[in-house]
Amino acid sequence: MTCGVLLITHPGIGPSLLAVAGGMLRNLPLKAEAFEVPFDADLDALLPQASAALRRVDGGEGVLVLTDVYGGSPSNLAARVARLGTPVRRVSALSLPMLLRVMNYPEQGLDELPATAAAGSRNGAILDDA
Repeated sequence: MTCGVLLITHPGIGPSLLAVAGGMLRNLPLKAEAFEVPFDADLDALLPQASAALRRVDGGEGVLVLTDVYGGSPSNLAARVARLGTPVRRVSALSLPMLLRVMNYPEQGLDELPATAAAGSRNGAILDDA
């Protein structure tokens, strides 16, 4: 059993990041899906769909939910989904380095993956003085 990964983002971000990560890694080792939240979204109306997406990626050990901006509608929806019963950990500031780092450690459990995700984001930000 493994953790699943659910990206809850503003439109266009999650699917694009999954496509790029899939192209780079050839095969995503963790079950992953992107759920887009429209700008004018009714979060109550989206909750059942987001919950279904969460259940689809759950590999039996819970789900790591990655959001683009903390406090935005996707992040708020992620907070609601996290209260529905499936073990969930949430990390915001989604980036390609974060997603790649998570996918490179598929053996980690839900207790370790959030720190791995955050490290991917931190270590992926490089000031290039060239």
